[in-house]
Amino acid sequence: MNISAMASRMPALSRITAAATARLTGRAASSSFPPPPCRAAVQPPTFADRRRGLRRYSASSPSPASVAQLVKQLRASTGAPMMECKKALSSPEVDGDVDKAREWLRKHGSAKATSKVAGREAPEGLVGIKIAETGEGTTAGSLAKVASETDFASRSEVFSDFVQEVADAAAAAGKAGAVEDVAGFLSSATNGEGKPLSERLNDAILAIRENLQVDSVSVLETSSPDSILAGYVHGRASPGATCGTAASLVELEITSDEGKDAAKEAGKKLAMHVVAAKPLYLNPESVPDDVVQKEKEILMEKMANTNKPPEILEKIIAGQLRKFYEGICLTEQAHMVEEGNPKVSKVLKESGLEVRAFLLNGMKKS
Repeated sequence: MNISAMASRMPALSRITAAATARLTGRAASSSFPPPPCRAAVQPPTFADRRRGLRRYSASSPSPASVAQLVKQLRASTGAPMMECKKALSSPEVDGDVDKAREWLRKHGSAKATSKVAGREAPEGLVGIKIAETGEGTTAGSLAKVASETDFASRSEVFSDFVQEVADAAAAAGKAGAVEDVAGFLSSATNGEGKPLSERLNDAILAIRENLQVDSVSVLETSSPDSILAGYVHGRASPGATCGTAASLVELEITSDEGKDAAKEAGKKLAMHVVAAKPLYLNPESVPDDVVQKEKEILMEKMANTNKPPEILEKIIAGQLRKFYEGICLTEQAHMVEEGNPKVSKVLKESGLEVRAFLLNGMKKS
């Protein structure tokens, strides 16, 4: 086909193409399907946004990354389980606010966790110790025993920190003797940040999910300007807290110049002995009369059929009572930390010291 023939056919081809286009356009216009929606233009991040590492997200639909960050922050500050933190953050009154979420957990999560674990047996736990100046020229020491359900929980940082806070608050109060109203003490006493210990207990229960109980709190205070306090913790649970499975406090009075240099080391050794020997009383004079009388009756029954003269029986009973005192009285016990195990009262007298009081507390297994 030559060039002139092709040129003559071009108008016909143009007319065919135009007709086909018209038919297609008409069919699209009469179709019932709506045109596809147009996507909204996404504004790219500005230079300042890129420098700060920010992205533009809708306020009503937070990204998964931001939610995870809030949950992580809430867990770090409360110790609550992840699902509880998510529930708190998604609550309508919280609306993603971490501070409000903490309050929500305190009101709802702690109460729920406490009700679930209440009544469970708590045979494990730790004893915390603290020695501090009272500001009135005296020194106060405290022992705080807090129970948990499992040894695993008692070894956690959350638990040991709470035990230490209770011991710190008791020493700061400086009221010698056993705290009779433990619940009242927890409500009135605060930790270093000013938070009531009762709330701190609920926080610990929420984080650990076990029945936690403050079993006992006792305080020992120096009785004279010449006295010092020394303590010992057995089975220490955490490097950041002075608490373990057992702890003791002793008050030593310096009776001579030699005692000033020896008091600190002698006090530590005596506190270690107290944990190991577990004395019940300070000296024979402090043993209640009914306890002594009961022991005498037991000894008399043992000697009833020996047919020995009364004066001999008295000497035998006196000797047996000395052994009885050696088992329960601190001053009469053989010092378990000193070489040769001399009597405690003898060791202290030779060092220019005298023991005035002691406290001991521990878990049953220790």
